[in-house]
Amino acid sequence: MRWVQAWRAVLAPDDVHLCSGSDSEYEHLCRRLEASGTFRRLNRELRPNSFAALSHPADVARVENRTFIASRSQHEAGPTNNWRDPTELRSEMLEHFRGAMRGRCMYVVPFCMGPIGSPFSQIGVQLTDSPYVVVNSRIMTRIGDNVISELEGGHSFVPCIHSVGAPLTASSEDVPWPCNPENRYIAHFPETREIWAFGSGYGGNALLGKKCLALRIASAIARDEGWMAEHMLILGVTSPAGRKHYVAAAFPSGCGKTNMAMMIPTLRDWKVETLGDDIAWLRFGEDGRLWAINPENGFFGIAPGTSPKTNYNALASLGGNCIFTNVALTEDGDVWWQDLTDSPPPNLTSWDGEPWTPESGDPPAHPNARFTAPAAQCPSIAPEWEDPQGVPLSAIIFGGRRGSVGPLVTAARSWAHGVFMGSILSSETTAAATGKVGQVRFDPFAIRPFCGYNLGDYMGHWLEMGERTDQGLLPRIFWVNWFRRGDDGRFLWPGFSENSRVLRWIVETVEGTAKSVETPLGFLPAPGSLDLSGLPIPAADLEELLRVNTSVWGEELKLIRNHYESFEDRLPKRLWEEVDRLEALLQG
Repeated sequence: MRWVQAWRAVLAPDDVHLCSGSDSEYEHLCRRLEASGTFRRLNRELRPNSFAALSHPADVARVENRTFIASRSQHEAGPTNNWRDPTELRSEMLEHFRGAMRGRCMYVVPFCMGPIGSPFSQIGVQLTDSPYVVVNSRIMTRIGDNVISELEGGHSFVPCIHSVGAPLTASSEDVPWPCNPENRYIAHFPETREIWAFGSGYGGNALLGKKCLALRIASAIARDEGWMAEHMLILGVTSPAGRKHYVAAAFPSGCGKTNMAMMIPTLRDWKVETLGDDIAWLRFGEDGRLWAINPENGFFGIAPGTSPKTNYNALASLGGNCIFTNVALTEDGDVWWQDLTDSPPPNLTSWDGEPWTPESGDPPAHPNARFTAPAAQCPSIAPEWEDPQGVPLSAIIFGGRRGSVGPLVTAARSWAHGVFMGSILSSETTAAATGKVGQVRFDPFAIRPFCGYNLGDYMGHWLEMGERTDQGLLPRIFWVNWFRRGDDGRFLWPGFSENSRVLRWIVETVEGTAKSVETPLGFLPAPGSLDLSGLPIPAADLEELLRVNTSVWGEELKLIRNHYESFEDRLPKRLWEEVDRLEALLQG
């Protein structure tokens, strides 16, 4: 491949390896990572074929301030993206790339996002000098000879260039986690469908099939081709009557998306199955309905907070064949993180490699510690999760982390009103991204950090998609908030598995059997329509969970208008009309 040879001349690796995705290749790379100190093999009896990695302390999360959209104009990138001129950025990064792989092996990783042969799927080829990236990519994407065959047949691909930015010389020694924190770039070129990343070996900065391709580049492709690339889970909900509905849901990172995707319902005879926990690609089918696939092959989940109480199915997925990054290690060769058990075990080694005690101050696992696990190992995985045609959506849910704004669940009046709900989605920031934790920011459709073009145009794309089919065939749109707090600071809703009660109301609303009341925000559950059997929730808490506080929303409207004004003339007029309508309804 001429493209590979051209980059080999720039990057100057000592060796080149075309990855096949085979078991033997994976085992060889894991042994190499063990020998370099990057991996520690976990207890074979407790967690077979699994490893733990501890990153450089400066390379622990997405770096949004070093993530760029290099489009022809700044307006095309929009106000929420860091824009760079593509010509200037290419020139700047090329200087970093020259000789960046000296002393290392360049791995050529052909991968497929989505089931191979699916009309939804996209192929990428990543060049990387990180074996850690290769083994994680084998779990998260589909790598194999069948992908190579697709390329040999002339299938197009998204070029992905990645280097940790730490070349080796005869006099230098390698380190367990090579990176270049002073010179990090995660650059996207939407017009030419390319991804260049430099300096980081962590997560979405380096696993370029995930947020970079599956969202930032795919969102631009989807806009041009008439489909949707979304930061959404997909699940199946089956009622006691045997009726199955598929639901997609968008939550900002760290707001319980994986927990919801793997939910074990508390309602008797209701069943929830997992199709995906993070990304969904949506297209209209021949029947006029919106169909979805999960383009990923694995889970890259946040470990802290994952416990038998919050997500049993996630833990059951981690019994073997997994990679853990920046978790704490136990003395018997297993992993631990905050809330995994009621109290930490003795003699922990923290994520920075130092002995940990309760007096250490900092938590033993990094707040953004991760697990990488094959999706097929999840006990709740749906049998149709790899169906190349996808599944038809009945509902789309938006949800954020807000302590005082937003009822427990709201149904939109129409597709356009649902797009308005998605456009004003806001949440308190978490440790999944660098920056201050706890700040409230608007995160439209939970895709703000991951959209490859102007978010105002993206909202317009959502409105246009709703005009492409009969309104009665579109999924119903809902808005949820599991994180409302009382005046005393406690959560009013138990969340986790109890969210199945809200899912039931959503499904019954789709089927036309749920009772609701109309409010300025949309339709809320009517008194008695939420199934609360066996749940000892105080009446006052339920009333507050479903209350629309007009004074609070009056202040929120000011924030929404400021949020909208940032998009200037790229924001669709229809959404401004929804703001005016909400204000009029709140005023009575």
